[in-house]
This record gives sequence, structure tokens and C-alpha cells, in this order.
Amino acid sequence: MQYSGSRILIECLIEQGVDTIFGYPGGTVLYIYDELFKQKHRIRHILTSHEQGAAHAADGYARSSGKVGVCLATSGPGATNLVTGIATAYMDSIPMVAITGNVATPLLGKDSFQEVDIAGVTMPITKHNWIVRSASELAEVMREAFLTARSGRPGPVLVDIPKDVSAAMAEWEPLASDGFAPDRAERASSSDLVTLARGRRLDSRAARSTFTPDEIRKAAELLAAAEKPFIYAGGGVISSEASAELKELAERLHAPVATSLMGQGAFPYSHPLATGMIGMHGTKASNTAMQNADLVLAIGARFSDRVVSRADRFAVNAKILHIDIDPAEINKNIRTEFSIVGDIKDVLGSLLAELPARSRSTWNGEIEEWKKVVPSAHSRETPLHPRFIMEEIHARVGDDAIVATDVGQHQMWTAQFYPFSKPRTFISSGGLGTMGFGLGAAIGSKIANPGRTVVLVTGDGSFRMNCNELATAASFGVAILIVIVNNRTLGMVRQWQSFFYDDRYSNTNLDRPPDFVKLAEAYDLTGFRAADEGSFTAALDSALAVVRSGKAALVDARIDIDERVLPMVPGGAAIDEQILEE
Repeated sequence: MQYSGSRILIECLIEQGVDTIFGYPGGTVLYIYDELFKQKHRIRHILTSHEQGAAHAADGYARSSGKVGVCLATSGPGATNLVTGIATAYMDSIPMVAITGNVATPLLGKDSFQEVDIAGVTMPITKHNWIVRSASELAEVMREAFLTARSGRPGPVLVDIPKDVSAAMAEWEPLASDGFAPDRAERASSSDLVTLARGRRLDSRAARSTFTPDEIRKAAELLAAAEKPFIYAGGGVISSEASAELKELAERLHAPVATSLMGQGAFPYSHPLATGMIGMHGTKASNTAMQNADLVLAIGARFSDRVVSRADRFAVNAKILHIDIDPAEINKNIRTEFSIVGDIKDVLGSLLAELPARSRSTWNGEIEEWKKVVPSAHSRETPLHPRFIMEEIHARVGDDAIVATDVGQHQMWTAQFYPFSKPRTFISSGGLGTMGFGLGAAIGSKIANPGRTVVLVTGDGSFRMNCNELATAASFGVAILIVIVNNRTLGMVRQWQSFFYDDRYSNTNLDRPPDFVKLAEAYDLTGFRAADEGSFTAALDSALAVVRSGKAALVDARIDIDERVLPMVPGGAAIDEQILEE
């Protein structure tokens, strides 16, 4: 049957299971938006306040659900406004399809009005991208885009559609019952991505390599021989749905488990073998155990600089065994003794079949002693402490709630103090560290999970950046709880200025408008103010009552301007050389 390019695009999205698109219209996507209007009974569009908010919402949708998020923008500034959101998803391996309009094909490359080479701009921050030059190839490109985004190591892709392509007519054939187009002779495997793709980055990021029984046996031998095994788990455990296998492996080895920032929720916070977050603001137990282990099993983690700090003094006493789906991560930052490339869930399942149980040892006793070392700042007596905020939120919303954050001190306090016990409940920008990420991501998380409580923990600096998305929450009835940990400053920058720049607080003071409670009211939402424990618990209870009635609510929680995130590893130090006290 003959359909327009816009109709083909919508049909492809629906056949890929897409129920929601986040976007903002403009001239080059008018045909697409006209088709969205016609098909609004089949697919939902969420009109955000800014294209960056659309990208972050699609990202949050994907992180919290495990499905591919989709965002849509017009050409030129609309497309470039997606870039920060695409880079955020790329750094954290989040599956997302970004769709942009562009000027008509005869105008490409002529500096036309609102023309940008968005494929060139986003090449370094996507697994792959496409410029669709005819409506007849649109369906194949869209199917390939979704396959690319979710296969192997997930990540964002971009499809750029010139306006004339969205208007042109072409033959449309739905997928066959085997899930592929009629002209595909056989189902594509993950390894076909290397053939399907046309970009080098896709080869390293998406090709799902296999592993052999000999490799599994070698890894099992290394683990069995270790006297002080230590597990470092990252976001790849969550992406591969391997949390259950990780827990079984840790219990069989009696091995302590530290999680990266992106690994929060991959291993239960309350488990006796959990040592907490590792890295710059990691626990004493996690950072010290890494430096004293004789074997480190890194699972779905990339040894980022925020974990490693000084590479020449990182885990020098340990053999490194690295499991990851992306071969490009092996030996990139830290040299390994041995590695296995493959899907983490599959690798751990095979490893468990080979691995004998290990008894508890004196190593576990050492870990327990390190776990007792906690900075006094964690129990500092103030009218309203970040730890109290996190514990009170958790006490009311429970383990099934999804908690999104922005970036800064509040992000670290959330990772340190909130007891995450399930995967896909911590939604945060790790690799890129994007301030302004949180509100859009919380909206996307709630739309993906309408029956669950979604909380945004943000800072006053981050919240200012994309607070316009309050309009999206209000107009679409996205009932999220927003808690602003408000210290009236760029807290993490101020902390560095205090520790390393002799208290020269250059341009970090944010004691200025807006009044966040009044801002919420301006968007027809409800705001509450708190400055001590009593007023915070009252405000929290009132805000949650509003949320349960179906509207978003905000709590402006004011804390001490000089509250610190500790422990902290200063620049140039080894990860066990932590600042524990001011």
C-alpha cells in the first residue's frame, strides 16, 4: 500500500512497540506532526517545553523501562537542542532514537534557513545515524535504527528526515510474523549489526561478541583461586537484566560488592556483602577493598576516571578480570589479567555453572571493619540534613519508587544515603554529568511507569536550568514529587573552592530568584517550603498527598550552604586516599 513518508514513520514506530514520543514541532516536521494528529488514537505525543527536555524525557523513559525512548525535533536549532540529551544517553549507554527533520533534499548543503548537518554534529555521540534521502528507504532505516539502539551495548541513534521525504509517497509493507520485513530471508542476530551498520563506532559499541567454554573455565579458575575477591559492578549489569545473577555470584563467592554510580540498584544496598558506591565519593569500605583485593571482578563497568582516579596506583595488588559486552572497553583505562566479552547475563549464568562455592574468610571480616568507618559529616547536627531528607523520602515511597536526580551534591547524597535495592530505580546522568537532566528524566520515567511513584531529587542550581518542563508536568498531569535540596549555591563547585581554592567563592552564589514555591504555583502546581526536620516531614507528607491525587508537587528543602559530600578523593590521589573529615 502507498503511504506518505510521515505515515511510514509512524507505522514503523508503532510496530516497534513505541507508545509515546517526546518532542517539539517546527517547520520541517509539519508533515510528521500532521500524521501524529491523525494517528493520535494509536500513539501518544508529549509536547515538552524545549527539545532538550524531550531528549531527557526519552532518556528517562528508556532508563526506567528498559525500552527504547523516542524524541522528535525540527531542523536547525530544534535538532541542536537535542544534542546535550543525546550525549547524555550516549555516555550512559541508554537506548534512544532521536528523529529530526531537515530542509528538503535539494536544499541540503546550501546553508538553507534552519539547516544544520545534524548527522555530522552527532556522529561522535551516537552509535550510528542516518540521513534518509527517499521515502522508500525510510522503513528499513527505522527498523535498523531500533535494532541498533537496543542491541549489544545500548545507545542513542539519530534519523534525519528531510521535509520532502516526509511528504513523498512510497510502498509500505508491514513486518512479517518473524519480526522482519518480507524481503529479509532470515532473522538478524546481534552479530549482523556489523554488516547492517555503516559506522566504525557501531562496530565497537553494538557487536555482541560470543565467548567460549574455555574462557568461562579460565575465569572460574581465577575466582576460585582468589583469597580476597572483590566485585565492582556497573550500569551494564542493569542494562543486561543481570542483577539476580550478580547477587547469586556474590553469595557463592562471599565476595564484597561495590557499585558505580550507574550501578546503583544492581545490588541491594542492604545486602551484607554490599560495600556501597565506589570512586571519588565512594565509601571507605569500597575504595579500600579495591586497593587491598587480590582479584577484582569488574562487571559491566568501564573504569571511569571518577572510579579509578590515579590509574598508576589503582588496584595494584589485584588481578583484574573484566566482563563487558563492548570489546572497546577492555584494557581501555585499566589493564586486565583476563577478560570475557559478551552479554553479562549470559556470561554470569555460564560462570555460575562452573564456579564452586567459597567459604566466608578473614577477608569478609576486614570488609566489615572498613564499613564501620563513616565520616562524621553523615551525622552532622543541622536543622535539615541531606541524609534525613533521603531517609524520610524512602520511608514514605518504598523500594519500588523511581528516584531521578540532577547532577551535583544532591546526586551524590542520593547515591550515598538512599537505600536502592532494585534495578532501574535510580535515574541519573553519570558519564556526562548533565545539570538540568532530572526534571525531563523524571517526567519520562513517570510516563513509562504510570503506576509507580517517581521522585525527582534536584539541586537549586540544576533545577533552574530546565524548570520550564514544569509546564509539561502540569499540562499532561505527570504526578511526580520534586524535592529541591536547596543550599542557594552551586554546592559541589563551592565545596571544591573551599577545599582547594582558599574559600574564593567565584560565581557560585545562587541566593537569588526565583522563589521555587511561587514558581510551582505559576505553573498551577503546589509548592511547599521546609527548613528543618519538622517542617520537611510535614511538607513531604502534604506533597505526597498532592501527588497521589494526580498532580506534581514541589518541596523547597533548605539546607546549610556549607554541607559537604564526604568521603572525597582529591585530584591526583589514589582512591583510598580519601578526605573523610573536613
